[in-house]
Amino acid sequence: MIKYAALIVATAAASLMYAVSGSSRTIAGPPKGGRYVPTEFDILYGTNCAGCHGADGKGGAARGLADPVFLRIADEATLRRVTANGVPGTAMPAFAKSAGGALTDAQVGTLVSGMRAKWAAGAGASDVNPPPYSSSTGDLARGADAFATFCSKCHGADGRGGAGGSSIVDASYLSLVSDQSLRTTMIAGRPDLGAPDWRGDVPGRAMSPDDVSDVVAWLAAKREQ
Repeated sequence: MIKYAALIVATAAASLMYAVSGSSRTIAGPPKGGRYVPTEFDILYGTNCAGCHGADGKGGAARGLADPVFLRIADEATLRRVTANGVPGTAMPAFAKSAGGALTDAQVGTLVSGMRAKWAAGAGASDVNPPPYSSSTGDLARGADAFATFCSKCHGADGRGGAGGSSIVDASYLSLVSDQSLRTTMIAGRPDLGAPDWRGDVPGRAMSPDDVSDVVAWLAAKREQ
């Protein structure tokens, strides 16, 4: 009876292993005396990123990462820095152990290289020339004009919302986003929310790097200190 019970347990364990892995190969367990440390991109992304950025990278509470335009302006060094250290003052936490998170440098590297390998080579991504990821501080006065030209149709003349978009001068919103996040959204858009990238606000007229910087300056000036 004891042998029969042991056989049932062993068979159930083998079935579970097959169901998880999709094959009969053995799954490596944790090192003796230690715990399992995942190194696969899908596991790391699903555990650490999907809750905010979407299970498929298409966006959720935070912007989608499966966006070739975003991955074109945010190079590997930038992605590593943001993933490891987070963005202070925003909802983006630090994930590296060196910054108080739970991931090793190798795991951070796996996340970054996996995102670029899976999502950076979208259709036409290599043919676009977006404004740079970061830039010098823009001009506040010019920003008002640029906002009126490129943003007011959706977000209203004063930025408090319109037919095509919500308020982007709301104090709660501005307190949760960095200037870089504002800039990134203007350049790459939010496809998951229907927000266009830097080319789609005015037909036939894309935002210049200065236009983007100037609108960021105008919005930042409305943030409560």
